[in-house]
Amino acid sequence: MAGELPDSAKLVFGEHVERAAEFVRLLEEHGVERGLIGPREVEKIWDRHVLNSAVIEELFQPNERVVDVGSGAGLPGVPLAIARPDLRITLLEPMARRIAWLEEVKERLQLDNVTVLRGRAEEAPIRKQLLNCDAATARAVAPLEKLTKWCLPLLRGGGRMVALKGERAQEELERDGEAVLKAGGANAHVVVVGADVLEVPTTVLIVERQQRRDR
Repeated sequence: MAGELPDSAKLVFGEHVERAAEFVRLLEEHGVERGLIGPREVEKIWDRHVLNSAVIEELFQPNERVVDVGSGAGLPGVPLAIARPDLRITLLEPMARRIAWLEEVKERLQLDNVTVLRGRAEEAPIRKQLLNCDAATARAVAPLEKLTKWCLPLLRGGGRMVALKGERAQEELERDGEAVLKAGGANAHVVVVGADVLEVPTTVLIVERQQRRDR
């Protein structure tokens, strides 16, 4: 069963592992019926979704302000918030039914470091509200060119977009590298995390927002 507690979960979540297990139970019980995950994903919730998301925690500095763009089922934002309670995380999602889910998860897991916000990253009021975040993260939301245009305006100069991508992340970077620079991105690179705990490590594409220069 997906709900059994893997040793890797204890390594990643430490003292917070029971909270992570409760999130997995919620996804098992409600994920398919609420359109959050596909039926074939139920047996893979720990590795494919929750641990895959949580291992990016090593890429964040203490007490950073992070926005999870297109949070959906709460991935990667909820596992990240559980693993790193010092981070202040906004789960940004446009769909009402998913917002309802995220609010329920926040309350059920007592995630005091999480804010749930309905909207899209490209909307002016959202950009104003989330201005100068330290980092933005996203998982299976959009191609790099589009994602960069959405995420970078939410960041302070030197802030980072941390996008969970698949094995073709480097190809995507080579394809969209010009667009990333045009959008104000810099130092774009691919890193792999979680190799010590996951059978298939998490591939992450990181793009910094260019520092603003006074003229």
